[in-house]
Parts: sequence; C-alpha cells; structure tokens
Amino acid sequence: MMPVIAVYSLKGGVGKTTLAVNLAWAAAALSARRTLLWDLDAQGGASFILGSGKASRDSAKALFSKDITADRLIQPTAHERLDLLAADASLRGLDRLFFDLGKKRRLARLLETLCHDYERVILDCTPGLTETSEQVMRAADVILVPVIPSPLSQRALDEVVAFLDRQTGRHAALLPVHMMVDRRRALHRAGVEANPDWPAIPMASAVEQMAVERAPVGSFAPRTPAAEAFAALWRGIERRLSRMDAKAKPSGR
Repeated sequence: MMPVIAVYSLKGGVGKTTLAVNLAWAAAALSARRTLLWDLDAQGGASFILGSGKASRDSAKALFSKDITADRLIQPTAHERLDLLAADASLRGLDRLFFDLGKKRRLARLLETLCHDYERVILDCTPGLTETSEQVMRAADVILVPVIPSPLSQRALDEVVAFLDRQTGRHAALLPVHMMVDRRRALHRAGVEANPDWPAIPMASAVEQMAVERAPVGSFAPRTPAAEAFAALWRGIERRLSRMDAKAKPSGR
C-alpha cells in the first residue's frame, strides 16, 4: 500500500503548500517513511522550499505525456527519506494536456509506477476545479483541504464537497484543516468553534520563516506550537491510513 495524500483547495493563499511541505517532512522524519512530495502547482512553492534551486528544465508536464520517466525528474532533498518531484512553468499547460489525452486516470497510473519506491506520496495541488484537480481526486486516498476560518474559505470547501458528492463510485476521504488560525480574531474563534473536530494550524512566525529557511517548520523550529500542530495532524493521518489499510486487508477466512 502506498497511500496518496493530496493537499487541495479551490482557493489560493490558504496555506496549501505550507501544509504539503510540513506533512511530507513529518512522514519522512517522524514516521520514517520513504516519502515523495509531488509539486503539481506551476507556481512551484514547494519546489522552492525543498528543491536544490537549480534552473527548471520545463519538463514537469512531459512526465504526463510519457516523454520522460519519473526517475529522471525525482530529486533528493536535504531531508532524509524525503524526495521531490518539482514543478516548473510547463505545468501551466497540464490541464490542456489532460483534456487532449482523454486519459482520466493518467495521474493514478503514474503513481502506481512509484509504489515500490515510496511508502507515502504527498501531492501539492494547483488551486481551482480543473482537469488536473479531477485527476487528483481520482488518484488520492485522502484529500486535505486547508480552510482559513472565514466565509469565503468555508464556501470553497463546500464547493469541493458538493463536487465530490456528485461523483459516482469511490472517492477519497476528505479532511478539512483550519489554517492560519489567529484566536485573537473573533471570526477565527467562531470558525474553529463551529468545527471543533477539525485539526487547526496556528498563525505563526515560524511558518512565515519557511520561505527564508527553505525548510519545513519541524526541521528548524521543532518546539514551536506550529511544528507541534503539524506533527499532531500527521499522527492523525497515519491513524486514518492504518484504519483504511486494515479495512482493505482480507479477513483471512
């Protein structure tokens, strides 16, 4: 089993990349899992934080047209057991490629080729409801949706839920996560209190420092509330994956 965890939102600016990078690091460092972070966002935020900084070869899209293989593009990061499939500007044409290919499970099939090399895959997804996001929803086992405690962010989550409800057949488990929570704000307090079972990641200077350090919070500020919140969230995801694995296994009778 190689669970695929997608971090996805209709909205940008809700902490999607922050969540993906820190969960990928937690999978590798805290769970000692061989982990791949696949950056599907042409903005390449996760690739900037974890990547080598070398110039892009504009080949990320070519993986989907099978003009290049994943092993040619995967790069190690500075963190043990954590690899990166970096984004580049070519991904801006990925929706059009998926449409032209007409292959509804191309991403899922590519992920299957990685199952012998990795135990966990984290997808940092592009925002919006697109051909790419539909591929992600078919391929993922768990979809994490970052939600800032505000009406617009909540509305974006509701649209994702409505979209999945309209789909036939199996779809991934959905897990909303409150991001950038500032409990000094009445709106944020009300949002968190309305959904007390959702994991919550606090607004924190350590999170903002990620782009400066070019590293996950847990690697440079492990004792901060933000690092502890990411770690707790990851432990919850691992428990969920364990339950899913147990249900998938035959009873032995």
